[in-house]
Amino acid sequence: MNKYNTFEKILIYSGILVFMTFILLPFVEMFYASLRPLDHLFRSPYQFYSDDLSFWAYREMWNTVPMLGRYIFNSFFLATSVAVITLIFVIPAAYSYARFKFPFKNSSLYILLAINMFSGAVLLIPLYKVLRTFGLLNSYQAMIVPGVAFLIPTSIWLLKSYFEKIPIDLEEAAFVDGASRVQILRHIIAPLSTPGLVVVGIYAFIGAYAQQFLFAITFNQKKEYMPIPSGLYEFIGYQSVKWNEMMAASLVGIAPVLLVFIFLQKYIVEGLTAGAVKN
Repeated sequence: MNKYNTFEKILIYSGILVFMTFILLPFVEMFYASLRPLDHLFRSPYQFYSDDLSFWAYREMWNTVPMLGRYIFNSFFLATSVAVITLIFVIPAAYSYARFKFPFKNSSLYILLAINMFSGAVLLIPLYKVLRTFGLLNSYQAMIVPGVAFLIPTSIWLLKSYFEKIPIDLEEAAFVDGASRVQILRHIIAPLSTPGLVVVGIYAFIGAYAQQFLFAITFNQKKEYMPIPSGLYEFIGYQSVKWNEMMAASLVGIAPVLLVFIFLQKYIVEGLTAGAVKN
């Protein structure tokens, strides 16, 4: 028995090692590319390490793209706004699905889940027409509104699982004491569902960060509203591309998001598996 357990562990950890290698290798290459001189990137044969590595690109990128700081700020502002607004809509919606009975409850839940099967690119033209009708193009709202719309369905599923795990007896006791639904949601359900709220907030933040490029290049033409993914295009010149500076700017832009994910990944895993096992 121990022999088979050891063999299974070796297979599992070997698979994890291979998977992590494929995931992390691009980031390692991005980091080394940011340290190399531009002519080093195209040497043949390929040379992974040399003695001319430096952090010069991390200093020069601010001169090449003067608005780089604004682009990074825009990315965090957009992602944070989408996360907060998503929570505002999702909390009462998830609570309603967890506690109330109404017609087509299960059907509407599956419809919400099916919505996520559509890629944002499929709906770009209808979204563009809607945003143009309301005069929201070339603004922060042009990227916030679609981001919230695409993140709400999965967020409802995640938070609904947390609400269902809270004993309904607590709410009945609060009703006896004269508490309203809003008071129960605010003072009982929300505090007890803090891990779930953190999960949904992180999911919405990372999801909004990933969606920015598509929405920015479609619904926005003003540089002052551009996020970092679209701002990276300014490293592309007429005759050359400053790959080392682009890689440096990319790492600076995504590093905080990676740190958030690394330190809070246990909450994300807990949220994704909530409700999978009945108590």
